[in-house]
Amino acid sequence: MLEDNPKVSKLATGDWMLTLKPKSITVPVEIPSSPLDDTPPEDSIPLVFPELDQQLQPLPPCHDSEESMEVFKQHCQIAEEYHEVKKEITLLEQRKKELIAKLDQAEKEKVDAAELVREFEALTEENRTLRLAQSQCVEQLEKLRIQYQKRQGSS
Repeated sequence: MLEDNPKVSKLATGDWMLTLKPKSITVPVEIPSSPLDDTPPEDSIPLVFPELDQQLQPLPPCHDSEESMEVFKQHCQIAEEYHEVKKEITLLEQRKKELIAKLDQAEKEKVDAAELVREFEALTEENRTLRLAQSQCVEQLEKLRIQYQKRQGSS
């Protein structure tokens, strides 16, 4: 059944190999201009900005090209700005943490203050009640003294 299909029979006979040209499999290879070339491989390029990730590092310029030198200078400026912004972000994040801690402390103190206000109000009410009870006791004691003196006087 598959043999009836023209594409299958063409594949089976190997005719397809004669009609297709192979693709180029060559890979461009960079060959140093001389065996004494001192240019280090890209992996060992000294880091211009060691604190930056490898992929953000400015690539060394081609000293023969003014445009390459200019691009390198611009990349260095951008890398410096990036470093400054990153440093500022770190400082701002630290400041944010400090402010959050202060806010948490202030809220805790606010809760503590509210609790102290409630406690003060309760103690003030208790103090008022106790003073009232004391004055009633003093009045009652005075009445009892008067009664006792009257009994002593009549006896």
